[in-house]
Amino acid sequence: MSLIEELQAGVPSETSPFRAQLLREDIARLQKLAELAASAADRESYRQGGRKLGWTPMDARTAELGEALERLLDAVRDETRGADAEATARARAAWLEITRIRLERMLGCLSTRMPMTED
Repeated sequence: MSLIEELQAGVPSETSPFRAQLLREDIARLQKLAELAASAADRESYRQGGRKLGWTPMDARTAELGEALERLLDAVRDETRGADAEATARARAAWLEITRIRLERMLGCLSTRMPMTED
């Protein structure tokens, strides 16, 4: 089962509407990435396009995904071209790492306290 299929299978059983929506958005990004992998002229143009799929809002913090995103890009490209279990396992591992990084960044933003002022 590919990473996209695995994520699609999880949407119907997701109890949180918020999490289900995030999954659908991530699935759409991964589908665009797979399409790009199938059509890109070369590896570098694929990687450049793959970095600009909205992994973070307006891709403002996508660079912070660093090597994990590069591993995902390579794994999805390999998975799309050969669909082997090893590429799928690498894609899944990179996906979990990207998810962890994005959650850490989101929680960091949410936990930043603004000083309260008294009027």
